[in-house]
Amino acid sequence: MTVQLLGPAEIRDLAELLDVTPTKKLGQNFVIDANTVRRIVRVAEVEPGDVVLEVGPGLGSLTLGLLEADASVVAVEIDGRLAAQLPITVEQLAPEAVERLTVVHQDALTVDTLPADPVRLVANLPYNVSVPVLLHLLQRIPTLESGVVMVQAEVGQRLAAGPGSKVYGSPSVKAAWYGSWRTAGQVSRQVFWPVPNVDSILVAFQRHEHPGGTEQGEHRQGDALSEEALRRRLFAIVDAAFGQRRKMLRQSLSGVFGDSARASAALEAVGLPPTARGEELTMEQFLALARHTPGSTTP
Repeated sequence: MTVQLLGPAEIRDLAELLDVTPTKKLGQNFVIDANTVRRIVRVAEVEPGDVVLEVGPGLGSLTLGLLEADASVVAVEIDGRLAAQLPITVEQLAPEAVERLTVVHQDALTVDTLPADPVRLVANLPYNVSVPVLLHLLQRIPTLESGVVMVQAEVGQRLAAGPGSKVYGSPSVKAAWYGSWRTAGQVSRQVFWPVPNVDSILVAFQRHEHPGGTEQGEHRQGDALSEEALRRRLFAIVDAAFGQRRKMLRQSLSGVFGDSARASAALEAVGLPPTARGEELTMEQFLALARHTPGSTTP
């Protein structure tokens, strides 16, 4: 199926029609290049029949590309004008695909359920909230198996970073709880309107079959509370470790474990020196600490 994708003229005409002025507050930079849209869909390995979640569809550039690939799209859009216009745009440019589009007018950070079960996340995420949106959706929408998102280059590199990297931090570890991440190519500033003042990158992920990469059996199958408690403990430890990233973990984790002596004991119990720093630990090592944490520590 071939669809007429949106170019610079169509994007500007739609924006004028809706009286939309792209705002930094909502992270609105619209993609105006059809080749970039098809590249994203290709990198995401979207297949016919896939149910794809798109966040921040804007004027519909990527939405049309996903529909062209014969996927069904659940598009979550916070801007009411854009949410109302999207089905109209699809009806005009790809009428045979309009039944495969569902628009949800909602802030992605408040989404708990969706009218379908998406298996992929493919989106040009609003850059100002990209990490919170990703982590929220991965927590709330367990059917998501993989995805490709376009984010600010610095953020994408941080998501895909490993221990020892200068950009390895809290988002790196939290993302790794859900799956494996890799950068999947730079994106030119010139494919956006308006042209952003930051570089962009594609980041791809594949979800772990079990949270944290744990083997089935480490938690009782279906015991969501057990997994959620572990996630909360893990995230609390990660936040503490990177909140004071230049400090030794026996100091930065003292608040989580009660005091520095207990933090040192926990570190030694899982085979880590108390003088280690958060940037040196893998997600698995943080997970070992989380399992050792007595009681529940909610971030």
